[in-house]
Amino acid sequence: MQKKDFVASSVRQVPEGPRRETWSDSCRLEDLAFLQRGFTEYAHQLDLDERWARRWTTRWKFGRDVAATYSLRDLNEVDVSRTVPVRRFTWRTDQYHRPGLEYMVSTRRHHGCESFEEECLLLVADFAAVREALSQPFRLRFYAGGKRVDHTPDYLLLTDRGPFLIDVRPAGRIRPDDELKFAATFEAALAAGWRYGVVTGWRRHVWEAVNAFSAERRPLANVLDMQGQLRAAASQGPLSLKNLVDRCSIPAVARAHALHLLWRRELGADLSVPYGDASLVRLAPGELREARS
Repeated sequence: MQKKDFVASSVRQVPEGPRRETWSDSCRLEDLAFLQRGFTEYAHQLDLDERWARRWTTRWKFGRDVAATYSLRDLNEVDVSRTVPVRRFTWRTDQYHRPGLEYMVSTRRHHGCESFEEECLLLVADFAAVREALSQPFRLRFYAGGKRVDHTPDYLLLTDRGPFLIDVRPAGRIRPDDELKFAATFEAALAAGWRYGVVTGWRRHVWEAVNAFSAERRPLANVLDMQGQLRAAASQGPLSLKNLVDRCSIPAVARAHALHLLWRRELGADLSVPYGDASLVRLAPGELREARS
C-alpha cells in the first residue's frame, strides 16, 4: 500500500445518508465533520445543583510556572490569548498514539496534537478559517455521583461565531466514562456561552479534498497572473477543474494556483464528491470574497 493510500484509509469516515452539495468556499467546520453533541443520557449523573457553576472549576496555564483556577461562572475573566497547553505533549518510542505538531497558516505557528485524528482536525480547522486554536486549553474539574472527575478537552477554537470547544474521538471508540466527561464538558461550555462538540469523523471525501488543497496553502507568487485568469474563467459559472485550468495560458501552472485559491476559498469545489479533474469549481460569491479580503 502506498503512503498516500495509507493516510487516506486512516481517516475515519462515518457512513452517511444521501449526498448533499457542500461547497468548500462557504462551509463551516460543522458542515465538514460529524459532531456528537449533548450526551444528554449521561447528564443525570452530573451533580448540577444550584451552586454547580461555582463548584466546577477550570485550571489554565499562562507559562511554565504560572497557573490559575477559575470557576465556570468566571470563565469570561480568562485571557485566553496568554494561555499555554495545560498538559505537556510527550513523545516516546513505545507509545501507541501518534503525537506531533501541525502548522496552521491562519495562526502562523505550530500546534500540538496527540493523534492522527487531532492532526486532521487542525488541518480542517485551518481550512475552515479558524482564527486561533488552543491545544489542551484547560483542565475541567467536575462532580458526578459525589465524585470528583477531571477532563482536559482537546481544543478551544476561536472562530468568527465565538469559542468552539472540541474533543476528538473516532466513532466506536467512545466509552461510557468518556461520554460522562463529554456530557460534563457540554454543560461547562453551555454555561460559558461556548459551542461544544466531539468530532467522531469526517464526511465522505472531505479530508482528502482539504488535504489536496493544503499542498498550496502557503503564500504563492502570482507572477504570471494565473489567479486572475482562474477567477475570470470561474466567473462564467461552475466549470470542471480540467476545463477551468485549460482556459488559462499555462494549465500546468494554473493547477497549482487553483489549489491555492481553493485553500483560500476564493474558489469553491463541491466536497460531497471526490476531488479531481471532474470536480465542479466555482468562483466564491462576492460577499464571501469581500468578507475575507
